[in-house]
Amino acid sequence: MNLCTPSEHTFSRRQILGAMGSGAACGLMNPVIANDIAKNNKQVLFIWLDGGISQFESWDPKPNTRFGGPFRTIPTALPGVHFCELMQRTAKIADKLSIIRNLETQDNSHSAGVPRILRGDPDNRGVIYPYFGSAVSKLLGPGESGLPPYVWIKPGSGGFIPKNAGFLGPKHGAIAFGEGKPPENFLRPDSISNDEDEIRNELRQRISDRFSQRRQPAANEAQSYVYDMAGKLMKRGELFDTTKFLPKDLDRYGRTQIGEHMLVARNMLEAGVRFVQVTNYGWDSHGDHFNASASLIPKFDAAFASIIEDLDERGMLDSTLVIAMSEFGRTPRINGHHGRDHYPEAWSMVMAGTGLKSGAVIGATDAEGVFIDAPHSYDIGAVFHTWYHALGIDSVNEEFYNADQPLPIAHHEMQPIREVLA
Repeated sequence: MNLCTPSEHTFSRRQILGAMGSGAACGLMNPVIANDIAKNNKQVLFIWLDGGISQFESWDPKPNTRFGGPFRTIPTALPGVHFCELMQRTAKIADKLSIIRNLETQDNSHSAGVPRILRGDPDNRGVIYPYFGSAVSKLLGPGESGLPPYVWIKPGSGGFIPKNAGFLGPKHGAIAFGEGKPPENFLRPDSISNDEDEIRNELRQRISDRFSQRRQPAANEAQSYVYDMAGKLMKRGELFDTTKFLPKDLDRYGRTQIGEHMLVARNMLEAGVRFVQVTNYGWDSHGDHFNASASLIPKFDAAFASIIEDLDERGMLDSTLVIAMSEFGRTPRINGHHGRDHYPEAWSMVMAGTGLKSGAVIGATDAEGVFIDAPHSYDIGAVFHTWYHALGIDSVNEEFYNADQPLPIAHHEMQPIREVLA
């Protein structure tokens, strides 16, 4: 028996617009309904390379310069555009990517840079803003799958991470899966039947209802929400079953931590999870940078190129926004430990998928990669506006609410990067 997947029961943006243009949706699909369906189908894959991937050894190499380093460059699928030779697989699919080479952000420390990048640096309104995953959870919801809208696949431990939601409240926090696996005792034991499980959940709900009568509604809502989401995930144990990955997929993605985590992310996206974050650590290469890059970047390259290829082949890239970035880049100057330090002044990121121009290269740095060599640079606030617009969200006019306080969802003085939007 051939089983269909959730994606087969949804429309991509291209399909919707095509149907409208041909008249096939006459009487059934007006522009407002089409936009709502397309928006409801959007997903995000957010790849976070914690510590700072070097733009020199990836998206913006500077060969044969005093800061260029020892690696050569290779041509990509985009004429005239080169990547570092460590990006062999990704270079071949560069025509599916959107590359921004003129990022100029503010903070050169992890403690300030990470939350600033992940929150989009909105204007200070006296509240803690949500991370991008929590914001998408709030604005787009869980979608038709009913699965948790914000899932985080990471090394180390997992669990529920409410702090990412900021003022939106714990309901929109991340459910983290350490090593891509569910928490211990998360999945229902085989010794408990479906009927017994339903009875247990009914009892839990009655106790929760009694408990909620003397507690604040927001806390109760979050608690019930987490239980409900956990219950739905408990029924989807196959999403975490790495023993079912095909050998050819393991070979393509790489038999590495990031390769396996990206395959779990593919499962999550195919199941309909709205926002999937994959985090990879170890990129803070203050010492022995070039050996570290020679180890780390090919692993990322294989996993990243493979998931772009698979999403494209499955018709999901039209509705999925893929983002790969860090909290900053690395310095042009090579320090005394053969390393590169933190550098927010001129760095790069890469995106692909829904709402973006494929094969776009935005901005440039000078010949040695020290300064932005473009009419202007972009801070993370503009990048947030761009992500929202790619997902069909009007970030200029739409607002969050903190109780009765309206708040902009992205920096009010910035605008989307129009050159990269489709």
